[in-house]
Amino acid sequence: MPEYKDISYALKRSKRKTSSIYIERDGSISVMVPENLSDTQVEDMLEKKRFQIYKHLADWEDANYNRVYREFVSGEGFYYLGRSYKLEIVNEQEVPLKLKNGQFQLRKKDLSKAKEVFKEFYREKGKTKILERVKFWQEKIGVAPKEVKIMELQNRWGSCTSQGNVNFHWKTIMAPLTIIDYIIAHELTHLIHPNHSEAFWNELDKVMPDYHRHKSWLKLNGAGMDL
Repeated sequence: MPEYKDISYALKRSKRKTSSIYIERDGSISVMVPENLSDTQVEDMLEKKRFQIYKHLADWEDANYNRVYREFVSGEGFYYLGRSYKLEIVNEQEVPLKLKNGQFQLRKKDLSKAKEVFKEFYREKGKTKILERVKFWQEKIGVAPKEVKIMELQNRWGSCTSQGNVNFHWKTIMAPLTIIDYIIAHELTHLIHPNHSEAFWNELDKVMPDYHRHKSWLKLNGAGMDL
């Protein structure tokens, strides 16, 4: 991992035209730059953005006070569409996991792989709900992604590729619908502006004037949306 002074970061070069610095959800720093940008130019950018990087790292530390570490035991709460449902371990049922009578029911024989079972549940539910909301927001924003995927995105809620594809973390389905909408609108707006420039936020503001509120909620509560 490259390091500039006291800043360690992961560097990725691609055919993109702009440079971006991200504080990932685990607190690490990712730097994405055009493939022709030299190491010296990357370091110059980091130096210019040093104050902002420190500020975002401090914000990340504040946000992660809310991180929750869950156990797969009866009574533990797990989020789905912004609501916490208690888990019940059951002896027999036809599927490994289901949401029934206001609680998650996990089959006892699948307890050893409970995390993967939950991930699959969120992926499947996400395919339906997120794709439904993508169709709604792409019409409002005036864009058309080539492909939409629900996947593991490490420390990001969503991503937009230079090929015009948008991806969403399976954890997204844990959040309230208003926050899911924010994540979706955010990524779809990147099809117009691939960076976080003033033009990007102005474009998002046109379709979601209260995006600041949703952005703040995610910053404060996002760490709790995890397994």
